[in-house]
Amino acid sequence: MIEALQQSTPPAFGFKVTGHLTADDITTVVPLIDAAIAANHDKPIGLLSDLTAMHGATWAARWDELRFLRHHSDHIARIAVVCDLDWQQVSEMALNTVGGMQAETRYFLSSELDHAWHWARMGPHEEGMPVGILHPGVGLFGEYTPEYVGV
Repeated sequence: MIEALQQSTPPAFGFKVTGHLTADDITTVVPLIDAAIAANHDKPIGLLSDLTAMHGATWAARWDELRFLRHHSDHIARIAVVCDLDWQQVSEMALNTVGGMQAETRYFLSSELDHAWHWARMGPHEEGMPVGILHPGVGLFGEYTPEYVGV
């Protein structure tokens, strides 16, 4: 199940995943994120994903998540991932979906939720903020040129 967090205000939208993430959950949250982007006048927003109560995801959910993020890559500038798992485990989950995006992705512990909201809303982080960078914000295939171009 995905629920929108009450602290969501432009330029950031936050949601909490509880239990096992399904494709129906992704379908439910997409219009909410689209509305947050529209409320920010189509300027890029920050996303806060609270995964502290998540217990896995279906492949269909991962596929829909990847499709959504790929389609919205110009509208999402930052992704704050909140979770109490080891950061390497979180990076495995997160980089599977955000690796091709331009969004900078950072990891926060649940005890750092206020910092996560601050960063998602403000963009550049302050040097003293306790964060772990999962993805520097450069698209995975940004510099890639296929060999078969022009064939």
